[in-house]
Amino acid sequence: MQMSDVIADMLTRIRNANNAKHESVDIPASNMKKAIADILVAEGYVKGYTVIEDGKQGTIRIQLKYIGKEKVLRGIRRVSKPGLRIYAGSNDMPKVMNGLGIAIVSTSKGIMTDKSARKQNIGGEIIAFVW
Repeated sequence: MQMSDVIADMLTRIRNANNAKHESVDIPASNMKKAIADILVAEGYVKGYTVIEDGKQGTIRIQLKYIGKEKVLRGIRRVSKPGLRIYAGSNDMPKVMNGLGIAIVSTSKGIMTDKSARKQNIGGEIIAFVW
């Protein structure tokens, strides 16, 4: 089955596993998904991830993070879609939940958070909001 939006599929798998309080979730691997997983780990929304090589595409296994029975990852939402791309300059970068969340941005210097894009004074495509 051909998927048109693999990033939305990744975010939906994470959201569903988080709501069901699973320990981990498996996602087909790609470099962009690894970069998004790196940001989620660096910002403390997930414990970590491992890449399982199986000869073909590979799989990313993301370990979800909980404090007691509370979810650390409250919400994750796709912003820019294949049918409607959303771009923002460095001055127009959105703040998620008044700065409590992050926006994941695809820039010319790679995938990064909105805070680091503002600091480097570059804009790009808003991939997702995480809070």
